[in-house]
Amino acid sequence: MALSQQQLKNLAAEFGTPLYVYDAEHITAQYKKLTDAFAQTDTKFFYACKALTNINILKHINSIGCNVDCSSVNEVKLAFLAGFEPKRILYTSNGIHFSEIEEAQNLGVHINIDSLSNLEKFGQKFGHSYPVGLRLRPNIMGGGNLKVSTGHDQSKFGIPVDQLDQILDVVSKYNLHIQNLHIHTGSDIKDVDVFVKGIEVLFDIIPSFKKLESIDLGGGFKVPYQDGDGETDMPLLAKKVNEAFSNHPNPNGKHLQVWFEPGKFLVSGAGYLLTEVNVIKENPNTTFVGINSGLNHLIRPMFYDAYHKIENISNPTGEEKSYAVTGYICETDTFAWDRKLNEVKEGDLLVFYNAGAYGFEMSSNFNSRQKPAEVLVKDDKVQLIRRRDEFEDLLKNQIID
Repeated sequence: MALSQQQLKNLAAEFGTPLYVYDAEHITAQYKKLTDAFAQTDTKFFYACKALTNINILKHINSIGCNVDCSSVNEVKLAFLAGFEPKRILYTSNGIHFSEIEEAQNLGVHINIDSLSNLEKFGQKFGHSYPVGLRLRPNIMGGGNLKVSTGHDQSKFGIPVDQLDQILDVVSKYNLHIQNLHIHTGSDIKDVDVFVKGIEVLFDIIPSFKKLESIDLGGGFKVPYQDGDGETDMPLLAKKVNEAFSNHPNPNGKHLQVWFEPGKFLVSGAGYLLTEVNVIKENPNTTFVGINSGLNHLIRPMFYDAYHKIENISNPTGEEKSYAVTGYICETDTFAWDRKLNEVKEGDLLVFYNAGAYGFEMSSNFNSRQKPAEVLVKDDKVQLIRRRDEFEDLLKNQIID
């Protein structure tokens, strides 16, 4: 299923480096894991597109039947351009000005509100006329580390569940139609019981909302980064979710659909970042491999302490040695310390795996460096889906006297 080293070398030769490459077949296979696991349930999946919003990726997500979850109204607009209908778009607000919620409402999409302030404003403006969802903070620690945990009791995300009385006051005051309850505890969650804990929190709240139609358990599914890593066990998750709802039927008598928001799970393993070695620096204790990329293209190792598997595809059978792989930015941008790689020489191609989620999406023009091109491999065809930046792109929108 993965792209071969030879395919990657051919793409580097054709399009140059650094280069982001995405494998559409991997995205399709990951989505099938979800739909197969939950085939006997009433479950919907919304791709958390903040992971990767290239319009061609969104079109592929749409073509395989997945819905889309958006974190900004601009992502909503991209989803429309990719062909999604309003009923298949979920917009979850986060600390934004109410005017953005108004814009999303005007577009007719599903909306989750994450603050009492904006819930009050929504009630004043729309009352019972527009169904809406609530993002709640369950006060549960989940995720790979604090930077990617969003449901704990110090998190900015969602309305704390212990403010339920205040929520109900606003709902009653404006006769709001609450159709969805949403929680998201974090990212990189392998333990399916974290999702079950979230459901248990919601079971105490569900009876308060008579017109509820769905429960959104967010995303954050674990994907493997290192050899030996596992991923979230989807059949087990489906089994435990079904058991939880069977043991706690909705006291209001209404069937509740379950929603999930996979982002990284769908696109992380589909992505590759191809780079070239600029320079080898031999120091007494460390051999530095300086590549033609940096935190301006892949910030996750510096931002999240994230691990990315790296391979030397120019010398895949060479003797293994230890290297520090670093970028070309005037800032500490070390991708890996003391990493075992097949012997590396200047001009070699290094590939970073799991580069599909929050890779290009979080890239920048720091140091006035240009962003790389993006390529999609689909149905054995190669498509350039974003051209490489040129110098003139750095001046776009600047006003020059």
